[in-house]
Order: sequence, then structure tokens, then C-alpha cells
Amino acid sequence: MSINLVYAKEEIISSSKSIFLAGPSPRNNIDKSWRKEAIRIFKKNNFDGTIFIPEYRINNQELFDYIDQIEWEEEALNAADIILFWVPRDLEKFPGFTTNVEWGYWIAKEPSKLLLGSPDNTPKMAYLNYYADKLEIPKFNDLNDIIKYAIGDKQ
Repeated sequence: MSINLVYAKEEIISSSKSIFLAGPSPRNNIDKSWRKEAIRIFKKNNFDGTIFIPEYRINNQELFDYIDQIEWEEEALNAADIILFWVPRDLEKFPGFTTNVEWGYWIAKEPSKLLLGSPDNTPKMAYLNYYADKLEIPKFNDLNDIIKYAIGDKQ
């Protein structure tokens, strides 16, 4: 089996190994997504499961429909075995306000599915980190490390 990439609005297929990439998304066609690097790392580490990517396969904001996006994400989040929160927060380009809401929802609903990561010195992470510590949710400051942990390399 090889990696199965499922982008926003694409059919969600059940998988025995599935990871949702939660975190800030670009809101225009100019800013680069952190998820491209994440996918490269998954492939480099021979991940053979499903990755749910809450962005369009083709970066076209004109396709965006708010309600459809929320409903697709809700279905994918529920289907995922792991919800990997990577928060490379930039208050100008990637503020992550929706990410904060999703984090709060999932720490209340099913914290055992969660991983949390952000680069060192990411602003406005204290509250998220507090609950990760309190609920013993694994935390990371390196995208490569959180992905390796997610795919089973727990070292």
C-alpha cells in the first residue's frame, strides 16, 4: 500500500492508518502551505496510510465554500486515527483562529487522538501548550519529529 492523500471535498475513505493535518491554512493563492513539507516528510518515511489535507488539491480559493469545508473537515477529523496539529502561527498570514477552536473541541472530545506541534517561539501557544501538558498530549517543536511520532517512530 502507498500513501493516500485526500484533499478537501474529496471522498473520505476509511483507512486503518489515517492522519488529519490540522493547523493554519493559506487564505490566498500566494502564501505557501506547511502541509507540502509535511507530505514530503510522510513520503520520505514511507508512510502507507491516509492523510486528510484540509486544502484543495489545486490551490484555488474561488472553489472555497465555507459550510462545505466545515462539513468535510468534521467528517475527516472523525475518520482520522490521529489529528496532528501543527501550528506555524504567523499573526499576519496564518493566525490560526480556527485551529484554536478545533483544538479546544478535540481536547474535550477525544484528546487521545491528538498531537501538538509548533516551531520554537511561535506566538500565542501558551494556552494550547497548557492543555497539552495537562492532558499528556505529546508536544513537538519540529515538523519532522511530530510526523515520525505520528507514523509510529515514538523515539
